[in-house]
Amino acid sequence: MTNFIPIFPLSIVVYPGEMLNLHIFEPRYKQLINECQTEGKPFGIPVILDEKLNDMGTLVRISEIVKVSANGEMDIKTVGVSVFRILELIKKVPDKLYSGAIVNYPENSTDTPNRELIQKVLNALRELHKVLKIKKDFKKPDDQINTYDIAHHAGLSLEEEYGLLELLREDQRQEYLKRHLSKVVPVIAEMETLKKRVKQNGHFKNLSSFDFEK
Repeated sequence: MTNFIPIFPLSIVVYPGEMLNLHIFEPRYKQLINECQTEGKPFGIPVILDEKLNDMGTLVRISEIVKVSANGEMDIKTVGVSVFRILELIKKVPDKLYSGAIVNYPENSTDTPNRELIQKVLNALRELHKVLKIKKDFKKPDDQINTYDIAHHAGLSLEEEYGLLELLREDQRQEYLKRHLSKVVPVIAEMETLKKRVKQNGHFKNLSSFDFEK
């Protein structure tokens, strides 16, 4: 399917199913949100990397307008719907302040044929969080989690998050996260060990000396 959507380019990656809160303050985006809310239409968030608009993004729908200030600024809640690819950018939409794009929606598999692989990813992710001493609740049982649920919790850079957005099969995304975590977890663990060594330096130590007579 190909269609026109209003767009709200941001330096973030949104994944399908993700809930995203936004504060709307620019006139063009206040207009965009008001129209989308009134007409019950979604809008697109294409990704900006290095001050460049990229082709891929995520269609989102407004789930709630939480607050509207006297000056028209808004706090809204949105949820990611589907991944899109920009075919044509329309910088000036007639009679509108915001821009738009002609997009299509590439086939995107979210089925998880290999539960063993996603479980390995989850185990590595939990190991990372353990080393970092942080707690995350994914709000789903393990057998229902997919890569979109956990990608933002894996310590990916913005460029790496966009790289995952470009992958349109769940098994590819699982492998992507597995490779990332296999590199990151040992490095972080070594850094934590190094921190402990540095902290110990300069403290009085009560250690047994080596016995040469043994």
